[in-house]
Amino acid sequence: MAVRKFKPTTPGQRHKIIGTFEEITASVPEKSLTCGKLSTGGRNNTGKMTMRYLGGGHKRKFRFIDFKREKDGVPAVVKTIEYDPNRSARIALLFYADGEKRYIIAPNGLQVGQTVVSGADAAPEVGNTLPLENIPVGTVIHNIELRPGQGALLVRSAGNFAQLTSREGRYCVIKLPSGETRRILGACKATVGSVGNSDHALESSGKAGRSRWLGRRPHNRGVVMNPHDHPMGGGEGRQSGGHPRSRKGLYAKGLKTRSPKKQSNKYIIERAKKK
Repeated sequence: MAVRKFKPTTPGQRHKIIGTFEEITASVPEKSLTCGKLSTGGRNNTGKMTMRYLGGGHKRKFRFIDFKREKDGVPAVVKTIEYDPNRSARIALLFYADGEKRYIIAPNGLQVGQTVVSGADAAPEVGNTLPLENIPVGTVIHNIELRPGQGALLVRSAGNFAQLTSREGRYCVIKLPSGETRRILGACKATVGSVGNSDHALESSGKAGRSRWLGRRPHNRGVVMNPHDHPMGGGEGRQSGGHPRSRKGLYAKGLKTRSPKKQSNKYIIERAKKK
């Protein structure tokens, strides 16, 4: 995986940095695993705008991704590595031995023609999915479940990985990309390796139009609004705006929104580090 920089032949090309797409082997998705994706433009069922700065964007097809990996013991061959407009990671098309096709998140180092398998008896190799209790301590993992059979919820975006650091009885201790350390039940599944497309963080759009292609509309700051539009608006000249707040008046920087009574707090050993 690498990135391309462009000569500044136009203002939009000057700061443009994009991926090379060299690992992608197919340009058309598997038709049986896709469907049309509707966009709301940020409007609810009555037509009222409930999310600002959304709308437009290129038409997309949704790819059904297998986050459960419950076909235990059935080997699958990686047929293609594909681009997915709905996520930062690449996806891989698997052909199972029983004839079924499924998409998975493509881990770093997964190659076309490679065989992957899931289940408790699977080897802890890149692309294989097995319960946390069967994964060696110190292994780099992604696509982690929070409840057995629920499907992967954690560590799914490009370049991310977690690490299995130790075991405590029925639970495994996982260090997440945020820096948080928490216990997860050993029966939960995870996939070995890190998520691919690790250079995604180095990309730069280069121009405002590329944000519009992604469905993002221009975002205007609260401090440039009038007082009746935003708590940080108004004032003579350039005012700092006071303490950063949201449009509803809630503190925007550092306000803790997690409930202190949340049931899963007891599984968190160390909180995420502040940036």
